[in-house]
Amino acid sequence: MTFVLKSAVSAMAISCGLTVMIAAPAHAYTLMDMLRGDRQRNQSTIFMDQMPPGRVGPRGSAGTLGGLDPEAPLPKVSGPRYYTYKTETLQFVDTSRFADPIVTGAVAEVSPAGEAIAEPVVQRRFLAQAKVRANADVAKALEAYYGDNRNPLVWVDGNQINERAKSAMATLADASSVGLDPADYAIQAPAIDPANPDPAARDRALTQFELDLSAKVLAFVQDTVRGRIDPNKISGYHDFQRKVVNLTPILKLARMSPDVGAYIASRSPDSPQFLALKTELAKLRAVDGNEERIVISLDKLLRPGESSPEIANIVKALQKHGSETLKTDHATTFAAYAGGSDYSPDIVSLVEDFQKERGLKSDGVIGQATVRAMIGGDTNASKIDKLVVAMEQARWLPEDLGSRYVMINQPAYMAYYHNDGKEQLSMRVVVGGKNNQTYFFNDEIETVEFNPFWGVPQSIIINEMLPKLRSDPNYLDQLGYEVEVNGHAVASSSVDWYGSTDNVSVRQPPSSDNALGELKILFPNSHAIYMHDTPSKSFFKRDMRALSHGCVRLADPRAMAAAVLGTSVQDIAKQIASGQNHAVKVPQKIPVYVSYFTAWPNKDGVVEYFDDVYGRDAYVDKAFDATTKARGAQI
Repeated sequence: MTFVLKSAVSAMAISCGLTVMIAAPAHAYTLMDMLRGDRQRNQSTIFMDQMPPGRVGPRGSAGTLGGLDPEAPLPKVSGPRYYTYKTETLQFVDTSRFADPIVTGAVAEVSPAGEAIAEPVVQRRFLAQAKVRANADVAKALEAYYGDNRNPLVWVDGNQINERAKSAMATLADASSVGLDPADYAIQAPAIDPANPDPAARDRALTQFELDLSAKVLAFVQDTVRGRIDPNKISGYHDFQRKVVNLTPILKLARMSPDVGAYIASRSPDSPQFLALKTELAKLRAVDGNEERIVISLDKLLRPGESSPEIANIVKALQKHGSETLKTDHATTFAAYAGGSDYSPDIVSLVEDFQKERGLKSDGVIGQATVRAMIGGDTNASKIDKLVVAMEQARWLPEDLGSRYVMINQPAYMAYYHNDGKEQLSMRVVVGGKNNQTYFFNDEIETVEFNPFWGVPQSIIINEMLPKLRSDPNYLDQLGYEVEVNGHAVASSSVDWYGSTDNVSVRQPPSSDNALGELKILFPNSHAIYMHDTPSKSFFKRDMRALSHGCVRLADPRAMAAAVLGTSVQDIAKQIASGQNHAVKVPQKIPVYVSYFTAWPNKDGVVEYFDDVYGRDAYVDKAFDATTKARGAQI
């Protein structure tokens, strides 16, 4: 019986807890937590039904907890949720201090040649009558610049808009090239009849234009640095410290810049990853929408040695969508192919290398996942949408990811280690399933723990173990798990599993079938997410690997541990061979990006596309739409 139960737990491949009890994150409590002295317990309480006598646990009056019905459904711990996106509040800019208290009448300009210009300059007093709405940061920057009457107008000279304004407007109109929506920054030059000018109407229109364009420019700069939307308002799975953009000097710098359009455009990210996305976006938008799409029709798996009339389309698709490295390595195969239907060894080798590049099982067997990758996976329009979302999300991360970091891309089911600005290691990963999604955030790797204990999160105790424990209180004892109530070790059979579990902790000692395997790599965060080994190696052979409880399982944890510790795989093996639970701090904290990109460049700078396993891109698109709609209703 014990063997069967242990096998069942291994099959469950239990990983981390990322779910939330009531509203607070559930934290796995491990030996390392004890050593660090940061035992964080969830303070919310979940009450179960009537408590039988003779078991350890808190009691209500007359041996019950709130008189709950013993037949009531089992309690559940639910995870974070997705939200209806709420846009930033727009406020009216306080223009009351914008009028020049001294110069309120007509003032003649002087030309560069020293001649007086009869037409008066625009009167600043009309600035105070302009109506502009903006978010708090933009409003503050506008009030700071125009509230100082020593600052001249930026976009208006004499009685007309200047070349700076035209340059800025051209850059704003091209916002789509950097993944933004030009509708968010659209502005029209004021319509002024030069033949019959009404000075007051003209000045009102020009000062309104002056403030409107300044507001648009500031919004553009802010958006291109930090993104249009607040990721934390999308879902509880997004966790970012939103960037603060210093807008105060922007208008002064724009006024002094010899090429204001270039200055504004320069505020966009210029990391290699962002530039690769930008280049790909321009390329796809330049492609005719009627471009021929390669179709590969297979109604069953195509295995090495078999034949199919679709071989010609397969080779054609690989010539089109394969990487430059793939095309170079298999140039002979491409050149020699004469249109046959045999799935020959040279074409099998070509397909295997393509599968390996795309993170698929590299076995030469062509199924639907491989076909989808071969034909480009997405339509031109859907690729563009993924690129726009990816460019937005790239702005949530530091522009410079660092010379040494770990990138986990959940839709790709891959983890990459970069050192000296180059990718030095990559491996398959397993991430959270749709009901136990891995978060999107960044942190720093601090520790590698060998032969770890697994502290079972409350979410798993309640959602998965509790039904078994109510049927068999000895369940955890038989599995060899350690149970504590209020910090005291007890037998699983002595715990009242009909009572509250918030003072009950469960952990699995190090063993060959420990859920965390040989090691875990820690970057302490409120979501209890980390990278770790797993006894369930077969999961890495699957193409769809959203299968864990939220943490990130590594296909080659020893190699990743050696990389972050700056040591050898042999040294890691020695640490594990000791059989003792112990931790080693990394020599220097390493950034880790637990990311979610359905479009992202590989190490060669070629953008790859992935399935939106959690459906998150749709929520970003909804936030885009809500933002544009809110901004369009400014007045």
